[in-house]
Amino acid sequence: MPRDRRNFTAAALLRNPHFMTVLPGCWPRRAVLAGVPTESRLFTTEPHTQLLGFCHWQPHRTACQTVVLVHGLEGSSESHYMRGIAAKAYRAGFNVVRMNQRTCGGTEHLTPTLYNSGLSQDYRAIVHELSRVDGLTRIWLVGYSLGGNLVLKAAGEASSSEAALAGAIAVCPTIDPTQCAKALEASRNWVYHYHFLTQLKRRMRRKARLFPGKWDLAGLDGIRTLSEFEDRYTAPDGGYASGADYYNRSGARLVLDSITVPTLIITSQDDPFIPYSMFTVPLIQRHPMIRVIAPRHGGHCGFFQFARNGEDSYWAENRIVDFMQNRSLSM
Repeated sequence: MPRDRRNFTAAALLRNPHFMTVLPGCWPRRAVLAGVPTESRLFTTEPHTQLLGFCHWQPHRTACQTVVLVHGLEGSSESHYMRGIAAKAYRAGFNVVRMNQRTCGGTEHLTPTLYNSGLSQDYRAIVHELSRVDGLTRIWLVGYSLGGNLVLKAAGEASSSEAALAGAIAVCPTIDPTQCAKALEASRNWVYHYHFLTQLKRRMRRKARLFPGKWDLAGLDGIRTLSEFEDRYTAPDGGYASGADYYNRSGARLVLDSITVPTLIITSQDDPFIPYSMFTVPLIQRHPMIRVIAPRHGGHCGFFQFARNGEDSYWAENRIVDFMQNRSLSM
């Protein structure tokens, strides 16, 4: 596969994958969407379930392509990368929809369910609505981490049946949840593991208060690993037999061979908990519609470098916009 024309070069200090993972989120970016029009919207994806999105429409929306953004585990539409990509894509002429996954971004009350890695039908439903209701004809799905798995899974399941789907882009996607959970629970990643597990427990308590009697919280405090939490709560809520069954069935790896739209995967070879080996298999490397960019450094969804070539420091965001623009020119 051809190399990207703008290679990622990390400063020496940031070649530590943990620095690279944590630092980008510490930069203040609240103002990046200043002046960009914003409209909130609820998407009904199944009975009793709505997802909240924030739409940034171009003046003539039906004449433009659209980007639907999906965040990662315990993120939201306000995550720094969601705002960063939204600002860049909007200023490049795209409509943008920043989505909150089920229960995320303060939306626990909008669904009696939890979010999980397998809910790709939500994003196929959103593409369908934007196409049929809004008349949009070229829609991109873009996701980070768990959100990356969801958009790749949605693209594989849609195959060629959704004409409005223009392509999919995933940054550090969790395409094999079994491998990713094992890596996340390794002792070297205890900080990330503790953070995610603590946040999930807090969300579980909020959900239980909103939907009394639906979940048994006895033993919640005693859960020590993400996989225990998934086995106890996420899997049964999503209709899976167990946590292992959930991990086995929710990964996009199962449907990548069915993707028929231009697809970009950006990952790093030093991601602390997304094993690079998942992306070196022939199914991905030889797929005619999938392009993989995998710098040696980058951490988990980091890809932060000193501003260069007229770009800001967020390299992956710039490559996402490049990819969509280049495919637009070739259509």
